[in-house]
Amino acid sequence: MPDPAEMLGKTHTNTASLRGESEYVRLVISDEPRTAEADTLQPETPAKSSLLWWIKAMIWCFSTIIILLVLLKWGVPFLFEKVLIPILQWESTAFGRPMLALVLVASLALFPVFLIPSGPSMWLAGMIFGYGLGFVIIMVGTTIGMVLPYWVGLLFRDRIHQWLKRWPDKAAMMRLAAEGSWFHQFKVVALFRVSPFPYTIFNYAVVVTSMRFWPYLSGSIAGMIPESFLYIYTGRLIRTFADVKYGNHHLTPLEIIYNVISFIVTIIAVVVFTVYTKRKLNELKMAETNDEDFALGNEILEMDRLPLERAKQVNFQ
Repeated sequence: MPDPAEMLGKTHTNTASLRGESEYVRLVISDEPRTAEADTLQPETPAKSSLLWWIKAMIWCFSTIIILLVLLKWGVPFLFEKVLIPILQWESTAFGRPMLALVLVASLALFPVFLIPSGPSMWLAGMIFGYGLGFVIIMVGTTIGMVLPYWVGLLFRDRIHQWLKRWPDKAAMMRLAAEGSWFHQFKVVALFRVSPFPYTIFNYAVVVTSMRFWPYLSGSIAGMIPESFLYIYTGRLIRTFADVKYGNHHLTPLEIIYNVISFIVTIIAVVVFTVYTKRKLNELKMAETNDEDFALGNEILEMDRLPLERAKQVNFQ
């Protein structure tokens, strides 16, 4: 009857010889077609890639300019004449200001439940009520509009989980929001609210994670504050343009300078916020990826150690 230690030594010898042969095949024989393939497929030169980048940038800029000119020529006048002016006339005659405030709060609370964007209601709140009362209306309505989808989503948690499987990248971003401490969840939710991520989808998708309610609510409120002021400002700016074009209001030079400077500052702030939130979310995603790779590496290391430990036990026996 063969000795177990002797069989184990033969097994290690055969494994080492096979590993050596496989290493020889991998390093010597299979390098030849790879070298030929590398000679055939030459990488693009930096000059060629730079030229392609400039061509794409010029095409994108040219297309954007054409779209903006079309919107300024036909889209904006149509929007003012057929949508904005009738709405302003209707609200001034059909409702009083208290009733109109309740209507706006109700729309801001119910639209997210049915995945309808709330931007037009925020613009109207800014146009009609200004920065003070308009901000209160927007914050009250959007707070209710963030709580209702959360509670409704809890009733359909399994269906939402199956639906999110179609977009694994979005699901991975959702998991980011639910990890860590209370402050981490608060911070990530606030970043999601400021980022271009659709908040109507986020209200439902967050229920499939381990996100707690109070970090979700407080982070959502904090993230909605800059967006509320942005909508109020754009609403006031749209009303000013409507009064100038279709009313009897004439802007003074000081008002023109103020509007131009404030518009430029708003655009810069939007770009800065967008870049900052994307960078922070990417950093969080990279940190999660590194943690997963580290855990996977430790798991593989433990799996590699296990056969050696078993072999030692057999030798000692």
